Amino acid sequence: MATLTKRATVYLDLGLHRALRLKSIETERSVSDLVNEALRAELAEDANDLAAFDERKHEPTLTFEAFVKELRDHGKI
Repeated sequence: MATLTKRATVYLDLGLHRALRLKSIETERSVSDLVNEALRAELAEDANDLAAFDERKHEPTLTFEAFVKELRDHGKI
């Protein structure tokens, strides 16, 4: 089964582009493959963060002042 792809123009900092090209050569992987992998990892991290927020959305909130007071009351500061 063929993977569908979409061509895109992306402007990279010169140093990042050089590092990407060198990694591509070193790992014998295409620049596109490396960029796709990095984007998948970044989006997966975002999805994990959103899931964690969703899991905790019903927890009570605590103001900064209350948190500092709690730390002080427990001898943490």
